[in-house]
Amino acid sequence: MAAKRKKKAASKKKKPSRETLVVGSKVKAYIKANGYKCSGDLIEALSHTVHNALDGAMSRCDGNKRATVRPVDL
Repeated sequence: MAAKRKKKAASKKKKPSRETLVVGSKVKAYIKANGYKCSGDLIEALSHTVHNALDGAMSRCDGNKRATVRPVDL
């Protein structure tokens, strides 16, 4: 019975989130300087978008048999 509890508890664990790649205070300051407000989950969403862009750029590098990510890969 204890094994069932462990298995159930393990299945509820969240997948670890990716590391934040943007500086939240800088993003918020930029938005505020332009007269807008920033929602609480914007930084996480922006970081997710950056992760996706970088993943795509690295895939393009693999396709071109390079190890250096260049601006053109974005």
